[in-house]
Amino acid sequence: MTSPFQKPHSGRLVIKGGRVIDPRQSIDRVADVLIENGAVVSIGAGNGVSGAEVIDAGGKVVAPGLVDVHVHLREPGGEAKETIATGTKAAAAGGITSVVSMPNTQPPMDNVTDIQFVIARAAAEASVRVYPTGTISKGREGNEMSEIGAMVRVGCVAITDDGNGVQNSQLLRRALEYTKTFNIPVMEHCEDAYLVAGGVMNEGPLATRLGLKGIPRQAEYCMAARDIALAELTGGRLHLTHMSTKESVELIRRAKEKGLPVTADATPHHLVLTEDAVAEYMANAKVNPPLRTAEDVQALRQALKEGLIDCIATDHAPHTQNEKAQEFGNAPFGLIGLETSLPLIVTELVRTGVLSLVEMIRRMSDVPARLFNLPGGSLETGKPADVVIFDPEAR
Repeated sequence: MTSPFQKPHSGRLVIKGGRVIDPRQSIDRVADVLIENGAVVSIGAGNGVSGAEVIDAGGKVVAPGLVDVHVHLREPGGEAKETIATGTKAAAAGGITSVVSMPNTQPPMDNVTDIQFVIARAAAEASVRVYPTGTISKGREGNEMSEIGAMVRVGCVAITDDGNGVQNSQLLRRALEYTKTFNIPVMEHCEDAYLVAGGVMNEGPLATRLGLKGIPRQAEYCMAARDIALAELTGGRLHLTHMSTKESVELIRRAKEKGLPVTADATPHHLVLTEDAVAEYMANAKVNPPLRTAEDVQALRQALKEGLIDCIATDHAPHTQNEKAQEFGNAPFGLIGLETSLPLIVTELVRTGVLSLVEMIRRMSDVPARLFNLPGGSLETGKPADVVIFDPEAR
């Protein structure tokens, strides 16, 4: 898969003296990285080159750029919230060099023209690589399958009706069967719409105290169970996104034990925050699926540690300040995460021993790139030099 982003560093560059971590190549040592015309030339000691630009990375980690497989860039139609230009600048600031953009734009990305629009806009304005997804169903309405084959041929890397779980089981079955031809994942937002029924936060005692309609955890569990059953039936690649409950973790465990083609991600906010974040009607923490309990957070962390949750994805979903300033029930779901995911995961998961630095980079770079057939995720010789440099001890 090629990328529309083609803005490599010209000339020679040496990133000197950093702790180079590349899980795919089993590299974890202090070394110099030599880059020429935007591609990795070598990793080793004494890679100084006469006339090369030098970046001193002493005391810092040098790793493959992060890959975020769940990002809402809002363009077209939502430019007041975010654009491809602003969203990818935020990604670059957060060490993310590749993003997979969601199709719940206005209009939804359900045809070749829409996919080509994103690719062209990214080529002109993006600061990082942008890989578009297309919808499963036309208009994200859950009735008629989109032009999947045609979209894949022009650059679509996955299909999803993100924000809308596909309620029609026959439609999802057909999508899973059809995408086997292209070896791309079907990315599912696991919610039974009839159980959600206008809920705005996790169902439980806190929702009752706040007088807010809750979303039961079974809304996720029921849909995830159905989706996994359809993956077993079809053999199609199923990716469950932004998982939030301990019960879903057990479904994923059983699916992986059976060898089913099922993968999953979790967001930084579901790995760190609980429903208590909305206790004072804080709409900035209103997300979908909703923040759950401390027990769910612990289960997700353990699942990430065990590899049941394959990778971390932000579900970066920006809104305007005015939209989020509405009363909780009317405010839209979603929060931002591109600039904050790396420091948040280092602080909350690495420093607490949930993940090692090596494993964190694996789950935020190598694994997501492989799951979505993207070229990033490693500093292999000859590959594009998508690099992040960060200080893991910074406060």
